[in-house]
Amino acid sequence: MDANRLIKELQAAGLIDDATATRLAREVLLSGRSLEELLFERRLVDDTKLVELKSTLLKIPSQKIDFGAFDEKLLELIPEETVRTYGVAPIAKERDLLVVGMVNPDDLKAQETLKFIGRREHLNLGIYLISHGDWQGILKKYSPYKTQVEAAVRSLNLKSVDGGKKYVKLEESAKSSGEDAPIIRIVAETFREAVQAQASDVHIEPQENYLRIRFRIDGNLREEAALPLELAQSVVSRVKVLSNLKIDETRIPQDGRFRSRIFDREIDFRVSTFPTPLGEKAAVRILDPTMGLKSLDQLGFSDANAQKIKTGLEKPFGLILITGPTGSGKTTTIYALLQILNKENVNIVSLEDPVEYFVSGLNQSQVRPEIGYDFASGLRQILRQDPDIILVGEIRDNETAGLAIHAALTGHIVLSTLHTNNAVGAIPRLVDMGVEPFLLPSAMNLMMSQRLVSRLCSSCKVSEEAPESVQKLIKKGIADIPTELTGPYHEPYQIFHAPGCAQCHGRGVNGRVALFEFFQMTSELEDVINTEAGHPSGQKILGEAKRQGMITLRQDGILKALAGLVSIEEVVRETDEA
Repeated sequence: MDANRLIKELQAAGLIDDATATRLAREVLLSGRSLEELLFERRLVDDTKLVELKSTLLKIPSQKIDFGAFDEKLLELIPEETVRTYGVAPIAKERDLLVVGMVNPDDLKAQETLKFIGRREHLNLGIYLISHGDWQGILKKYSPYKTQVEAAVRSLNLKSVDGGKKYVKLEESAKSSGEDAPIIRIVAETFREAVQAQASDVHIEPQENYLRIRFRIDGNLREEAALPLELAQSVVSRVKVLSNLKIDETRIPQDGRFRSRIFDREIDFRVSTFPTPLGEKAAVRILDPTMGLKSLDQLGFSDANAQKIKTGLEKPFGLILITGPTGSGKTTTIYALLQILNKENVNIVSLEDPVEYFVSGLNQSQVRPEIGYDFASGLRQILRQDPDIILVGEIRDNETAGLAIHAALTGHIVLSTLHTNNAVGAIPRLVDMGVEPFLLPSAMNLMMSQRLVSRLCSSCKVSEEAPESVQKLIKKGIADIPTELTGPYHEPYQIFHAPGCAQCHGRGVNGRVALFEFFQMTSELEDVINTEAGHPSGQKILGEAKRQGMITLRQDGILKALAGLVSIEEVVRETDEA
C-alpha cells in the first residue's frame, strides 16, 4: 500500500496528527524504510488499529497470530530469507491449504513468491493481513538460540569442564581448532536470543569451573547457558572487539557500546567489563527501541493521570521531575514524555549518561565526567544552544540542581530524574541540595514517582478471595481514593495469582507494569512550602497532595492488583504505606 495514502488515511482516522504525518512522509522518502516499520518502532499507532484500517482499505481480512498455539513445523515451508524480504509469515496449514500472513498483501513480488512456494509444495494459499509486530514475532522463531550455540561450541572440539548446571554437550578432543568463527557465532547467537527473549541485560561471567551466561528478564536474572571455562577469555574478547575496547587491557574496567541490526531492528548494546580473580566479566545492556520507547498510553497511567500529565506538558516552562530507585523505569517514562514534546517547531537538547536510545529529532549528548564534561558544565552550554526543552539525565549535585531550577525559571521546559522514595520527597531533596525554597513553586511543574512490578500472565492467572489480613490492607489502602476509581471493587475483595503455564514458561508473570504517583504544583502547595521556615516538611506536602486527590504508589498498586494486573504481595513488597 502506498505510504502517502496510508498516512492520509491515518490522519483522517485521527490516529496521527498533521505534524507527525509530515515527519513520517519525509522520513519514509529519505530513509527508504517502510511506513509500517517506522510506526511499529516508535509505537506511534497501535498495531491492532493499523491492521483494522489497512484491512478496510485493502478489503483483505486480517488475522492475529496465536503464538501460544503456533506449530513451528510451518517454518520449514517458507525460508527465513523469504519471510524477511517480503514481509510474509506462515500462520497455519490445514490439509492442502497453507494460510499465510502478509504485512503488504498488495506487494506483487511477494504474491509471486508465495505462488511459487505453493506450487512447489502442492498447496493452495489462503492470504490474511497481519501486523508488523506479528511478522517480527515469526521472524524470531527462525533463530533458535541453544541449537546454534551448541553447534558452534561443538565445532571447537573442546574438552568439557565438569561443573555448572546447563552444560552444552561437547565432543571430547585433546586439541581445539583455534578458529574464530565458532566464538563469533556463540556471541552473535547469544545477543540474538537475548533480544528475542526481551532481556534488558546479558551477563557473561567466568565462574570457578564454567562460563555462566545470564539474562535479566522482567527485572530478574536467570541462567541461560553454561559453557566451558576455556571459552571465557575468547567470548569476552569478542564482545570487546565489537565495542572497540582494548583487548590486551584486562586489569581495569572498560566501557563501550556498539549497534547491530537484529530481527530488522537497530539495537544498541552498552558494554561494561569488570576484572575478577577468575577473569573478566562483561555486562551488556540491551537497548531495543521497540521495547524501551513507549507511548504514554502504554505506560499504565489511569485516564485521569494521563490527562493531568498532558495538561502539565502544555505549560510553556517548568521542571518535570521523575523519581524512583535504579531500574524503576524512569528513563522509559522520560522518553515517553519527550515523544509528546518532540515536534518540528521546538529545539530539544539532552544531557544523558549514557544516551539510552537515539531518537530522531532530538539533539542528544553524552556527558563524560572524566574529561570535565558533566551535567553541570553541559547544562551551562545547553543554555547557549537556544533550547526550548532540556533533558538532564539526573540531578546529582547542588550545582546541577541550581542550574536546572534556573533553566525552568527562564522559560524552558526541563525534564530530569532524582533519587527519592516518593514524589513529594523531591521538594525536600532539592532544598537539601541548596535550592532556595521560595524558587520551587515557580519552577516546579510535575513531580512523579514510580516502581516496576511483574505483570501476571493473562493466560493462567486466577482470582481468589483475599485472606482477612489482606482484606483489611486493601480496605485501608483505598479508603480515601475517589469512588469513581474504586467503584468496580467491593468486599470481599478478589485478588489474583498465576501458577504458571506454557505461555509464560512456568513463571506466572509476563512483562512488567509501572506503579505511579504524581502531583502538580498548586497555590495551596506553594503556601505549604513558603510557610515551613525554609525547610518544607515532606509529611505536610504529602498531606496537601493527598487532599488534592493524589494517588500514592501503594494505592495505584492496590487498584492494579484488584484489576488483576499484578499480585498484591508484590505491591506490598515494593511500596511503602503513605
